[in-house]
Amino acid sequence: MAEAQTFATLEALAAHLRQEIEAKNKKCTLLFAHNGTGKTRLSMAFKELGKARDEGGAVTARDTLYFNAFTEDLFSWDNDLENDRDRVLRMNTASAFFNGLAELEMENRIRPLLRRHADFDFQIDYGAGTVLFWRETAKNARDEDVPVPIKISRGEENLFIWSFFLAVAQLAMDGQEAYDWVKYLFIDDPISSLDENNAIAVAAHLARMLKDQDRLKAVVSSHHTLFFNVLCNELSRPWQFFLSREAAGWQLRDTGQTPRFYHVAMLKALHEAEQSGNLFTYHFTILRSIIEKTATFHGFTHFGDVMKRDPDDEDGTLHFRYVQLLSHGGYSLFEPAEMLPENKDIFRKILENFMNDYRFNPELFPEVEAEETAA
Repeated sequence: MAEAQTFATLEALAAHLRQEIEAKNKKCTLLFAHNGTGKTRLSMAFKELGKARDEGGAVTARDTLYFNAFTEDLFSWDNDLENDRDRVLRMNTASAFFNGLAELEMENRIRPLLRRHADFDFQIDYGAGTVLFWRETAKNARDEDVPVPIKISRGEENLFIWSFFLAVAQLAMDGQEAYDWVKYLFIDDPISSLDENNAIAVAAHLARMLKDQDRLKAVVSSHHTLFFNVLCNELSRPWQFFLSREAAGWQLRDTGQTPRFYHVAMLKALHEAEQSGNLFTYHFTILRSIIEKTATFHGFTHFGDVMKRDPDDEDGTLHFRYVQLLSHGGYSLFEPAEMLPENKDIFRKILENFMNDYRFNPELFPEVEAEETAA
């Protein structure tokens, strides 16, 4: 599909994707699209096409396990407004998403996934359809340790729901009986409310899961350039597309087997942040990712090699140390911190040297025009 194709409806696009994925036996399909393009609606159209219904309209079979904004809506908070104490996250157990989970020890499946990102614990009450969260315990009247309930943040909630979904997806990948109906995974933007550092971790882990199984075919859509770029590089020859909304409908363009477009998009974002002065700690993580891929492209074994103009380049060696250190800072996962002034200066110098050494189209990186002063 070298040329762009246009589809009048998302249903037509979803049908085309299903047909091509099967015809070409594509294990992983990646769609990049900006917010508002229709990614969530596409995921719903895709899963609807996988349903079979009886004469009365009741669903008798399905083939798609999906993650999108509707998945997140299966969970809602009960804030215990009367007692202001026992706050729990309620699960909409009427959904087929939760079928058969009570017998599968889901806590033990979810907990290792969640602990990659969060430090709280949880307990699922399948009868009540609730999830209790805590970080600390306290002694009760019988001198037993019991959880002290908390309401987790929106970002932490998203991580819990994502970990819950991954545990279910792993069951489907393993062919577990309750999920042996799953043929496709459709994942739409799983990283809302997360910073760039977590975006990299989520993408890398998802890529490993998809690579390590052969039972399901996956479609992943995202508006997040860094998340998409990591998937492109971690997966083995994924099918990559750019999806846009045009006057005639939805246009699907095959971007080929190189994510260079997304490298440029990330570099452009760094340039704009540097020009505006709105530099945050996670920008070092993005810069490191770009430099690492550049090193690989140019045949170097280490990203520090592309930062040095010659073996005795002390500035290049120092800048490598800065990127290595500052891309692994201990800043908050949910509230990215602005760089200190001295780190902003270092970042600007490293970015300037990199863009001077590896030429990009200057029209994509305009300089901020100096303000005219009144005479």
